[in-house]
Amino acid sequence: MTPAARLAAAIDLLAALEAESFSGAPPARMSGAPPARRRPADAIANDFFRARRYIGGGDRRAIAERAWGVVRQRLRLDWWLARIGARPTPRFLVAAHLLLAEGLELPAVLAAFPGGQYAAPPLTPPEEKLLRALSAAAPGGLLHPEMPEGIRLDLPDWALPGFAARFGPHLAEEAAAMEGEAPLDLRANLLKTTRAEAAAALAAEGIEATPTPFSPWGLRLPARRPVTQSRAFQEGLVEVQDEGSQLIALLTDARPGLRVADYCAGAAGKTLALAAAMGNRGRITACDVSAPRLEGAAKRLRRAGVDNAERHLLQPGDRWAKRRAGQFDRVLVDAPCSGTGTWRRNPDARLRTGSADIAELCVKQGEILSTAAELVRPGGRLVYATCSLLPEEDEAQVNAFLQRRPDFALLPMEAAWSEARARHPELGPPPGDGEFLLTSPARHGMDGFFAAVLQRRS
Repeated sequence: MTPAARLAAAIDLLAALEAESFSGAPPARMSGAPPARRRPADAIANDFFRARRYIGGGDRRAIAERAWGVVRQRLRLDWWLARIGARPTPRFLVAAHLLLAEGLELPAVLAAFPGGQYAAPPLTPPEEKLLRALSAAAPGGLLHPEMPEGIRLDLPDWALPGFAARFGPHLAEEAAAMEGEAPLDLRANLLKTTRAEAAAALAAEGIEATPTPFSPWGLRLPARRPVTQSRAFQEGLVEVQDEGSQLIALLTDARPGLRVADYCAGAAGKTLALAAAMGNRGRITACDVSAPRLEGAAKRLRRAGVDNAERHLLQPGDRWAKRRAGQFDRVLVDAPCSGTGTWRRNPDARLRTGSADIAELCVKQGEILSTAAELVRPGGRLVYATCSLLPEEDEAQVNAFLQRRPDFALLPMEAAWSEARARHPELGPPPGDGEFLLTSPARHGMDGFFAAVLQRRS
């Protein structure tokens, strides 16, 4: 594809994202009002390219990178467009991104819209006038001294207080890290291989991977590669899983012979890690409220060679939890959350979430935590985890739970990590030094995850 055709396709992809993934009304997003819930942006992008199979791999990456670039900078672009009185149409957003974020000179941006077959139509006289006004108003690029703090840091208003409370003087550093692209992390499937053997299998296919710094199972690729097409993946030697997610599985302490529940299993990413840690010995139950996710989990479990796992669909009126009360040695609650720790991978979540969503999620998290706690046997453990960096979804939930349930006590992270090191002597120091697991892109090079290990008194 020509550069002009790629740009036109990026505009079309952005239009699809605008129509389905998030509302196109910036004032609503910035004020914290939640837009209508829509399909995730990555699912929309996958459908977009599936309907255009003629687009090759290199062109697909270039198109997606440009569209995601606009999504990543949307808060700042919306601020600039409001300042000059421009509507945030997909084509003008792309033009503004070329000018402000990609650093093209005004004549080059105008030339990127040449018209003709497969190219974007030329900018109209009103569009060109607005673009010239934008060029004159923003000689320094995206940032401007009059920007509100949240816009300058690329943090929506509803998330700024939580991030500020979490990171304090390191807020700007963490916010900047959230704007970058995440590496691709894999987990070696110990049911079939070792980490060294998995790395060698990938290298034989031209995919170089290095050990992750904290997880004893992890391998990291510096950039995204089509790993799912590799033989190593298709034979179940590796799974795609961020290092922070692997650490949560590690701290769950799922040992051979135990009974384990993955209460919010989704597509079973952590279930796979737990089963591998158990060596297929013992029993693990993957629970979720979504039948399609559990069906997808079945395929992943088969590919990984897991045979000690069962699935259970949680439904309204379901008495499964009451029947299984007090039967599990380990219960993992990977709670539904805002996903603020994964914004490098899901930048559209900044635009699809609002303060009302957080309030709703916090209620749901408390309910799930209370229900899952009943599954834990005396002396067993409950692990509460999120991929959120907001204290109200993390420590606040744990502290409120411990107030309700004095029969549970917090196991400090130092103690939980020491136990993990006894099983994995190669482990270094834990990421952080507090009572909880808390990872972040700037400090640890992985997604933002939170985990608390809670012990039920005997």
